Amino acid sequence: MSIQTIDPVTALIVVDLQKGVLAHPLVHPVSIVVQNAAELAISFRNKKLPVVLVTVVGTAPGRTEQTLSKGPRPDDWAELMPELIAHSEDYRVIKKTWDAFTHTGLEDYLKSKGVTQVVIAGAATSIGVESTARLAYALGFNVTLATDAMSDRSIAAHDNSVSYILPRLGETGTTKEILQALNLTGA
Repeated sequence: MSIQTIDPVTALIVVDLQKGVLAHPLVHPVSIVVQNAAELAISFRNKKLPVVLVTVVGTAPGRTEQTLSKGPRPDDWAELMPELIAHSEDYRVIKKTWDAFTHTGLEDYLKSKGVTQVVIAGAATSIGVESTARLAYALGFNVTLATDAMSDRSIAAHDNSVSYILPRLGETGTTKEILQALNLTGA
């Protein structure tokens, strides 16, 4: 379902738009994905709505057949892209799993702020974004996904998420459509 409305207390969650993750080749231009996420963050801050900036710093325990990278990571691997212009009032999530909720306190933070809806952007569409959307949906939040403020390493994975998975978890829309809906709210 395409974006219909933004609840009066909605939070923006920006997933893994950090130097290390974005150093990997993505199927959409990183500059556009980051710029769209930054536009959303500016608008949410201007409306005094919560902005959550998520970074991944490790992996969950357990064996897998694939790893993202081998060897030590550069010192700036977990640094957010500077275009996001992190503010002191932004809520920071440091995670070691695909989603932004597991063992992070994010659910409690959002509920303490009265948040009923989340708008999600970030990388990778089929991993961090989709996993965060799945948990947000399961926890009872209305979910909206900024489809032009996300990307993936694989076009097939991105397209599968955007076409089949994310619309079952919430509303989807472009940054422009979300900003228009945001401007129509009472926030």
